[in-house]
Amino acid sequence: MRQPQRLPESLDVVDVRAFLADLETHRERAILLVMVFGGLRAGEVRSLRLRDVDMGLRRIRVVGKGGRERIVPVDGAFFSECAAYISTERPPGCATPECFVVLRGPTRGSALTEAGLRKVFRTHRARSGATRVRPHRLRHTYGTELASAGIDLLVLRELMGHVSPDTTARYIHLSPDTLAAEFAAARAVLQR
Repeated sequence: MRQPQRLPESLDVVDVRAFLADLETHRERAILLVMVFGGLRAGEVRSLRLRDVDMGLRRIRVVGKGGRERIVPVDGAFFSECAAYISTERPPGCATPECFVVLRGPTRGSALTEAGLRKVFRTHRARSGATRVRPHRLRHTYGTELASAGIDLLVLRELMGHVSPDTTARYIHLSPDTLAAEFAAARAVLQR
């Protein structure tokens, strides 16, 4: 028996704002912003390289699951935080190609690990009270918001790096009012 697929779980803007307000560094804010405004997975954030961040064109090159590459435009707030992180927090002379690195301790300057990213989220969830904020929910929030704004599904699929159109289609939450309006519009065209 086929199980119905659950809809992607997105976050309320109040939770995202509370979490963002609690973040202490430009690096942490850049990470959150690239997830919520770029739809990146946690692994994609960790593997993002400095050379993949195009400050001038305000887009990033993402290598996702299965080595699939995509170009994603991201909100300017990410680029502002990223530039501040690179100029004031990233260790001088750091040779690590990954964009986001460890800022303190014996591994300073090495690429941010999965455990390190989890710790950032765990710490700020507890302090901010935004207990539902998790990396993949930020990605779902990105997809849900773009789908709600009416973005073409093919464009959303490309931005999110989905292989299957069915995965992208899960972001479309059709209300009875939306269905009625779309039906009426199509019927009007047919009756011309």
